[in-house]
Amino acid sequence: MYKADFHIHSCYSMDCTTALEDIIHVCQKKGLNCISLSDHGSIEGALKMQELAPFKVIIAEEILTTEGEIMGMFLTRKVPSGLSMTESIRQIKEQGGLLCAQHPYDKVRPDSLKGDVMDRIAPEIDLVEVFNARNPLKQSSVLAAKFAREHNLPGCAGSDAHAAFEIGNAYIDMPEFKGPEDFLKALRQGKIHGHYTGPVGRLSSMMARLKKNSGLKNKMP
Repeated sequence: MYKADFHIHSCYSMDCTTALEDIIHVCQKKGLNCISLSDHGSIEGALKMQELAPFKVIIAEEILTTEGEIMGMFLTRKVPSGLSMTESIRQIKEQGGLLCAQHPYDKVRPDSLKGDVMDRIAPEIDLVEVFNARNPLKQSSVLAAKFAREHNLPGCAGSDAHAAFEIGNAYIDMPEFKGPEDFLKALRQGKIHGHYTGPVGRLSSMMARLKKNSGLKNKMP
């Protein structure tokens, strides 16, 4: 069985400073043996994590499209930011990846997928994040779960960790799997656990972003 957190960020995201080694340490401490490393606009950290970690790592990416953020999973190459929704989905699918609708309906995040977009791309969605530990509004999770049921899609969960202490705040117990299709089947047998991280999580992201921006400015001639 896997104890899996399918939404973790690393220092390869612009709003996170958590080192890969620290993620591995916390995962082992909390008994997580499967994760999806899903940095913003990058799969570099996930590729390195797959080599370093003594547990299963899914290569994923949070991709900013012109209509909001989506997550590509089981990727082999990066999907650039800023493309249309149609083109972003095409690039995910052509490399055999899965499309995850992560933290949809979240009114706090301006880049979350809205209801009209979810309805339009429904035929392309492979799974829905029905619980995100950073989502402060329960109604968003209710709507995500409702969408998954209505479209017969498996639901997943993720901490959306941008700091080490957040890792594992949401996870799913599920059977082991080998590839994307097997993953979707196993996910349907999973049991979701988790709790809301609280505002301190978002504060950690803000501080990380400021720190990185400050570092970039200091490097400028």
